[in-house]
Amino acid sequence: MNRDQFLLGIDREMIVDLFAGGGGASTGIEMALGRHVDVAVDHDPEAVLLHQANHPQTVHYVSDVFEVEPRRVCQGRPVGLLWASPDCTYHSKARGGKPHRDRNRARRRRGLAGVVVRWAREVRPRVICLENVEEFQEWGPLLDDGTPCPERRGSSFRRWVAQLTGAGYAVDWRELRAYHYGTPTTRKRLYLVARCDGQPIRWPDPTHDDPSSALVRSRILRPWRTAAECIDWSIPCPSIFERARPLADNTRRRIAAGAMRYVINARHPYMHDRVAAFIARHFTGVVGADLRAPLTTVTTIDHHSLVTAHSNGKHAEAVRALVVKYYGTDGDCSLNEPLHTITTRDRFGLVAIHGAMHEIADIGMRMFQPRELYRAQGFPESYVIDRGADGSAITKTAQVRMCGNSVCPPVAEALVRANFAHERAWQRMKVAA
Repeated sequence: MNRDQFLLGIDREMIVDLFAGGGGASTGIEMALGRHVDVAVDHDPEAVLLHQANHPQTVHYVSDVFEVEPRRVCQGRPVGLLWASPDCTYHSKARGGKPHRDRNRARRRRGLAGVVVRWAREVRPRVICLENVEEFQEWGPLLDDGTPCPERRGSSFRRWVAQLTGAGYAVDWRELRAYHYGTPTTRKRLYLVARCDGQPIRWPDPTHDDPSSALVRSRILRPWRTAAECIDWSIPCPSIFERARPLADNTRRRIAAGAMRYVINARHPYMHDRVAAFIARHFTGVVGADLRAPLTTVTTIDHHSLVTAHSNGKHAEAVRALVVKYYGTDGDCSLNEPLHTITTRDRFGLVAIHGAMHEIADIGMRMFQPRELYRAQGFPESYVIDRGADGSAITKTAQVRMCGNSVCPPVAEALVRANFAHERAWQRMKVAA
């Protein structure tokens, strides 16, 4: 990075990344300020090894965040920026409202943000940024059965904010979507900024949006980046009809529904090299997504797959049987019996592309690969994801987990740029003088 690009006051201060994970926030901070993060803390040794591989100048602590003493770490040096991304698992709605089995463990994990108050009181970072799921705003006590108390929803969050304001910080928060800042994912997260230097809290203006929006059509904003950009099209998509282990019934149902929505009935199917494609999401009740939109949120155990429908293949009858069984109006049909009557109106297995009718002769599917998910999350192509600083291999499962846990670097970059813009202006005035 070109350090001459940003000669900021922040160069004389420390930058600390708590709950640093594999390095998403640190990467965004470095993109914004042109300098490395000084200290990164995370309890996961594997995540720290990945962080070290990509941020070798940073001092790393493999530790519980509460065991790291702020004054000892800083040794009298002022902190310009503290970034914190506490564990979101015990706040996220992705749990589906299920009670926490271990109430005490849940309380501890939900209270991890308390370490931010400790840093604010002991070393007084000039700017604090926090990222979490939007449900963090509803942080409150748990009932004896491990479910959140509905009457006191948000009370712990409000008390936590009051502790920051009591320490002399102005505090503000917003929900931001990653695709508005040039990241090819719809990921929505809560971002909170607190500062004690008298400067106003600033929020970055969106740079991208839905291509159909007026701001994009008038060229004020750029069209959002798409899931299609993230895909390595050279990776084969094996036929779903030639698998050693048959797909689960719900998976076949989602593929059939997706084929109808995004290929057969679509006015303009997404095409790549004469192959129609869409994204299947393997969640209950979710059909899929168009590749011309950003990828939906990457999770720690990712469930995105690429599905292709093409005219070259030997499974045309199986394709039609699949679509009829799971989507058609002709009733259930076993793949082991003759295909029921196909009406001309339904046209199962046929798709019109540029005015010409094509028969779907095969359907392929493969899971998204880690590199594709990191692209969707906004990491640079050069980011190391498959090995740690010591050369140890990082499994595909761990790569996906750390990607799903990460902060989108472009969003962190936009937020940090916005809140240190006054320093760039100050430096320009100093040089001009």
